[in-house]
Order: sequence, then C-alpha cells, then structure tokens
Amino acid sequence: MSVDKTILVAGTWDTKDEELSYLAEVIRGQGGHVLCMDVSVLGEPHLPVDVSKHQVAEAAGSSIQTAIDSGDENTAMQIMGAGAARLALDLWRAGRIHGVIVLGGTMGTDLALDLCGALPLGVPKYIVSTVAFSPLLPPERIPADVQMILWAGGLYGLNDICKASLSQAAGAVLGAARAVEAPRFERPMVGMTSFGKTVLRYMVALKPELERRGFDVAVFHATGMGGRAFESLAGEGAFAAVMDFAPQEVSNHLFGGLSAGEGRMTHAGRAGVPQLVAPGCYDLVDFVGWQAVPKALEGRECHAHNRLLTSAMLDGEERRAVAREICQKLGRAAGPVVLLLPVMGCNEWDRDGGPLHDGAALAGFCEEVRRAVPASVTLRELDCHINDAAFFTAVLAQFDAWVAEGVIAR
Repeated sequence: MSVDKTILVAGTWDTKDEELSYLAEVIRGQGGHVLCMDVSVLGEPHLPVDVSKHQVAEAAGSSIQTAIDSGDENTAMQIMGAGAARLALDLWRAGRIHGVIVLGGTMGTDLALDLCGALPLGVPKYIVSTVAFSPLLPPERIPADVQMILWAGGLYGLNDICKASLSQAAGAVLGAARAVEAPRFERPMVGMTSFGKTVLRYMVALKPELERRGFDVAVFHATGMGGRAFESLAGEGAFAAVMDFAPQEVSNHLFGGLSAGEGRMTHAGRAGVPQLVAPGCYDLVDFVGWQAVPKALEGRECHAHNRLLTSAMLDGEERRAVAREICQKLGRAAGPVVLLLPVMGCNEWDRDGGPLHDGAALAGFCEEVRRAVPASVTLRELDCHINDAAFFTAVLAQFDAWVAEGVIAR
C-alpha cells in the first residue's frame, strides 16, 4: 500500500486531542502519513505536535500571548486562522502535505474555512464540523472544492456515532490525496460561465470548437459556488482567456440572491486576463426554491427551475442597475475586454413570446449598457439572441482574432 501521502490534521489539540488522535490513527492505519497542527490558544496538547500553536500565531504576525491578552475568543481564533492558513499553504507548496483535514465546532469551523480557503483547487480539503451544511456558513467563505461531513454526536469526546464520521473523513481525505488528478494545465485553459443547457446553450457549440483550436475548456455553473471557483482560478492566472457569459451572480449579489461575493467579475480583470463577456441571465435573481420568496422579490414573475432553484425577474430599473454594475466592474480590468450585447435577449426564457419576455426592460438594459460602458471596454452589439448561432459565431471570430494578434497565448 502506498505510504507517500501526508495529511495535515489540524484542530485544537488541547481540548480535542482524543478525536484528532483518532483521525491520525485511522490515516496511519491506512498507510498514510500525518502532520499535526495545533491551533489552540489557552491549553497545551497532551502529545507533541509537528506545528505548534506558537508557530501558528507567529505566522499571523502575532503571538499566543497577544491572542490571550485580547480577552476575546473571536479575536484570538482569527489570529490562529490567519496563521494556520498561511502555514498550510507553505506546507503544501513545499510538498510536505497532500491534503488537509480540520475538525471543530463553530470556532474550529470558522478557522477551517480560512485554512482550506488558502489552498488551491485540487488539494483535498475535508472539514469535520458540528455545523456542516449549516446556514451559518456563508457561501462566499466556502472553498470551491471542500468536502464536509457532520460531526454527529461529537461535540465532546469519542463514541461509536462520531467515530463513524471521523473514520469516513480520515479515509476520504487520504483516498482523495492518492487518487486526485490535480490540474496540469498542459493546454491553455478557457474559463467559461453558464447556467445549464436549458436556459443558456452556447457552450454546447463553443466547447468543441475551442478544443479543436488546442484549448481546454472549463464551464462553471454560475449559481454561487461555481462563480467563486471561476473567480478563484481566474485570479490565480489559470485561464488564457475567459468567456464570462453568465454573470447573473452580479445581479444576485445586488438583489439578495445566490451570491458569489462582491468580487464576482473582478479577478480576471485584475489579473489582466483577456475577457469576452456577455450578460447571460442578467435579468434574473436566483434564490433557494424550497424557501419562501425573499421579501424584496415578492410579487414578480418567477421561474421554478427545479425544487432547489427558482429565478425571479428583475424590473426595468433593476436591470439598469445591473448594467451599471457590470460596466463598472469591467472598467477596472487591466486586460482587454470585449462586451458582446445580444439585443434580442440573454436567456431562453426571455425570447420574444417566451414566458419571461419583457421587451421594454430589455431595451432599457441595452440603452444603459451603451451609456455606462467605459472607454476601455469594446462594446459589440449583436442583432441576435444569446442562444442563436450568430452569437457563438461572433464569439469565435473575436477569439480567433485575439489568438492571431497574440492577445491570447497558446
């Protein structure tokens, strides 16, 4: 059995040493290696650890004494979270760890989100938490590829119930570390956003054409977490170009829907990545379908996509606000941006005669885009719908031109 993978086991070893030791024991029992990190503040671990709480606090530019003297557990754990995140990334970059598992209640989970969020996509990350899948966890703080399991019956001490969760998580992170095929980026990557094949369809035609040109294509489902993963990778320079054709997460953030955070539609621009942008689904705000309609969206036309997701239509003034927000974000980009504007509609439901068509609101949105688009952004109006062949033909023409000019590197 392979023994070449090392898992970072992090937690408060002063109060949860029994549980953390059990995790480490299971990993070692499966042939893996363990590196232990203590993120406690007040107490001392009963056994030696590889990374002490003092090292963690110092990595945050602070000290354990400063954390104690703050007199506030929230402040203290934020110090430890910052240090743990920095050290975990350093350990991964040095090749000393191949995955991470963090255990905790609300305090430990808060820290775990910082630690796991510091590691790139493709590094196995597991959180064993008493609040897994809870609404306490804001989507913008959840790493795109983190795995979570409820620490059922495990708030204090070991028992048969919590061992089931702990042993699953320990086996899962080691198995993931052994099996993961981390991104190699052997071909230049195009990052694309979409919203499924029902409402937006361009990726069906674009993906094979881009692959035929020698590019790999990653399509992100823009429903909050997908947008966060897209932005994270764009900021890391993973993409040779982006096709951000489903920025409704910008609308969601403005009007209380499934947000990908304030930074949506900014990371590619900050990194200077060439951007082809279109306002797919700009006119919709997505919310949790099994919950009550948010008060701000009551009384308007909605489309129940399934039992999980419902989309509400924005009115004319709200769409103008989205136009201004998109243009403002694109105007801060350091790289080239072309904004493609399909004037006949931007999702399948808003076609003329469709269930969510509002011609006046669409015209108002287009008018506001023309008014607000900054000089640094090239606006190309297209006399078509976003799902028409004319749209993806225009996309490929611009992409090919950028490749020929060297704007997009092969």
